[in-house]
Amino acid sequence: MNRLTTPWHELDLARFPYDPRDQLRAWDAADEYLLRHLAGEDGTPVDLSGAVVVLGDRWGALATALAGHRPVQIGDSHLARRATEANLERNGIAATAVRPRSTRSDPPERVDVLLLRVPKSLSLLEDQLHRLAPAVHAGTVVVGAGMVKEIHTSTLKLFEQILGPTRTSPAWRKARLVFCTPGPGLPRGRSPWPRRWEVPGDTGAASGRTVTNHAGVFCAERLDIGTRFFLRHLPHRRGPEHVVDLGCGNGVVGLAAALDNPQARVTFADESYQALASAEETFRANTGPQAEAAFVAGDGLAALADGSADLVLNNPPFHSHQATTDAVARRMFSDAHRVLRPGGELWVVGNRHLGYHLRLRRLFGGCELVTSNPKFVVLRAVRG
Repeated sequence: MNRLTTPWHELDLARFPYDPRDQLRAWDAADEYLLRHLAGEDGTPVDLSGAVVVLGDRWGALATALAGHRPVQIGDSHLARRATEANLERNGIAATAVRPRSTRSDPPERVDVLLLRVPKSLSLLEDQLHRLAPAVHAGTVVVGAGMVKEIHTSTLKLFEQILGPTRTSPAWRKARLVFCTPGPGLPRGRSPWPRRWEVPGDTGAASGRTVTNHAGVFCAERLDIGTRFFLRHLPHRRGPEHVVDLGCGNGVVGLAAALDNPQARVTFADESYQALASAEETFRANTGPQAEAAFVAGDGLAALADGSADLVLNNPPFHSHQATTDAVARRMFSDAHRVLRPGGELWVVGNRHLGYHLRLRRLFGGCELVTSNPKFVVLRAVRG
């Protein structure tokens, strides 16, 4: 947990789920810079009396700081939503002070102040600007925030093409602001998302199937090499099993498991609403009406009961925004261990250098190397 000093008050903030071992802050200089600008520390304060929308707030720092203005918070991350709820409670602020929506929800009808954290994914920025553009008017204040390394010429071009003329601020503590003046008459066109592509051959049961990728989901236009390697070496199982695609992304791994074992019941789990929408469209487009699946937005497998799964398939991320960390993988492995029945199996693909086998051995009491190539390993751990 850490304290953020804003122009109005001090806040105790933490990421979600809170893990004191990580020492990662729930805010950064870009959040500070944006809040200082809103308070008028570099000029005139921004009028926040109208409809305020906060887009892409990573851990709820902005929404919590601006809770007195009842902002609409739009985000793709279930963990960011939970972090906001926890941070509001931590600071004695009513949960109703922030109105959460996902990136898949209908956008607000009117936006007077649009504040956004520039996402890592340009595609997600493009899609969300298109979705919000009809609600923006000539008087809307649009301010983006990000670290200098996150804001590129391509970022500014998207603002210009979709909303209107754009400029940037001077850098402050390696952060920068983006100011956009909406031009409501601008011909914007339509969002090019989602996109669809075909799984290449030689990838097992999913070969030749069509995958749907909504904006912001990993590997938007082609199969990534790690997943391709994983698909070639998935276990072949039979019977009415419960299979979990943990961190499912576009759902191609869970789809492959369902196609290989039509009796399986598959749960697709991810913290990204965009990913779950992709996985559901991918699954429904490639399976029959009898195929059974669930799509769960959550903190790992928190929503699943102990001992309820037979097989968990996992390609864990090793980044949390700009931070390189194994914290997400640690939680995923622990969740898998909890939800697997005795004898159930966790199959993991990962980069060789990440050393996942060491953590799996400590947690499961053993770990088998299924296969490897110069870049990736596929590991199998069995619940005792």
